[in-house]
Amino acid sequence: MTRMPLPDAEALLRDLLTRTAAAHGRFESEELGGVYDEAWPEWYAAFMAQALATDGYVIERAD
Repeated sequence: MTRMPLPDAEALLRDLLTRTAAAHGRFESEELGGVYDEAWPEWYAAFMAQALATDGYVIERAD
């Protein structure tokens, strides 16, 4: 099966990063009391993976 790149991948990722940054800002403010989150990459990855799954996306490695 030939897979084609998602035509709107850039827009999808830009939107997802924007949503993630906003959610993380709220997390730092509300959950961490304004403290900088040293583990932000892990938080971002988990949030983005969940958001993609919730939106019906599946990440598969192309062979």
